[in-house]
Amino acid sequence: MSTAAGINVSGIELTLDCAGLTVLIAGTTTAARHTVRRYTAGGATVRRIATPAQFHPRLLDAVSLAVVVEDPVTAHDDGAPLGEQNWEPLRAACRERRILTASEEPAATGGRVTLIGGGPGVEDLLTVRAKQALREADVVLYDRLGPYRTLPQLAPGAELIDVGKTPGHHPVSQAEIEKLMVAKAREGKQVVRLKGGDPFVFGRGGEEVNTCLAEGIPVTTVPGISSSIAVPAAAGIPVTYRGVAHAFTVISGHQPLTSAEFEALAKLGGTIVVLMGIGTLPQLTSGLRKAGLASSVPVAIVEKGYSPEQRTTVTTLGEAVTAAGLARCTSPAVVVIGEVVRQHRDFSATLERVLAQPLGAS
Repeated sequence: MSTAAGINVSGIELTLDCAGLTVLIAGTTTAARHTVRRYTAGGATVRRIATPAQFHPRLLDAVSLAVVVEDPVTAHDDGAPLGEQNWEPLRAACRERRILTASEEPAATGGRVTLIGGGPGVEDLLTVRAKQALREADVVLYDRLGPYRTLPQLAPGAELIDVGKTPGHHPVSQAEIEKLMVAKAREGKQVVRLKGGDPFVFGRGGEEVNTCLAEGIPVTTVPGISSSIAVPAAAGIPVTYRGVAHAFTVISGHQPLTSAEFEALAKLGGTIVVLMGIGTLPQLTSGLRKAGLASSVPVAIVEKGYSPEQRTTVTTLGEAVTAAGLARCTSPAVVVIGEVVRQHRDFSATLERVLAQPLGAS
């Protein structure tokens, strides 16, 4: 169990070790549900009051932190009048006792879905907006390419549902994922669909948005860093480079290409980035060579980008299948085809030198 919870003090996000702390949370049950869940998941003992009328200074005995959930609604959960939400007596008593107070926005009411791009799979490449949505989630449907390992901390207390797919194994179909999203949202829950990369780059985000809209479910999207750019960068390979490649094309290895598409790719030039392309590497390299791309064109296969197991295999278009077999390359991997691959080692060395220099050094 996590022993930390995020708090907001004067607009600054802090992480607090909650193990053994007693926290008073003030706010209606509906508005404060995420706050209560987060501190409970963080290991704190939680005391609750719903209205200022329920406050008494003795409630602060042994309290380490008071959190006020500012709720603009005018009625209790049962519909009874709420009255004026004046928490100043609570704050004043906390100041007198030198107890830290924090304010939080209320949890949203009504079910909705948020599609989040998780980037290449590490938590610190999530956007601020993505982390905020996860923090407020009641349910998270995640796949294996997003930063799922830290979800208990990112979405404390939320229901976590693994809907991930592996090559040739889809335990939860796309149709079932979409039905589950809609069903959970109709229960009034804040649903997050967490994906690797960006939801709209081979992530079927468009399909999921259309399903939500067709069912009358509010839906928003949070872009993510696409693996098509991030993973080559992790290996020191720029997808564009002045005088070498002024364009790049991203294709899916799952979708078979036609002869006309292979010919168009070969004529376009620039860099070709293939996502999910290990399984169809023989067809891909053969199709590009038949379309006129030289066997000597460099190829890089970057496995498990941004993970401790990241590995890059550099080869050529003519030798890529053999090299991938000898290196036992596996998914997830990004295949980069083009002259930019020649920048691989030099670019990495230059980057290392830059990072090693003190600030202000030339």
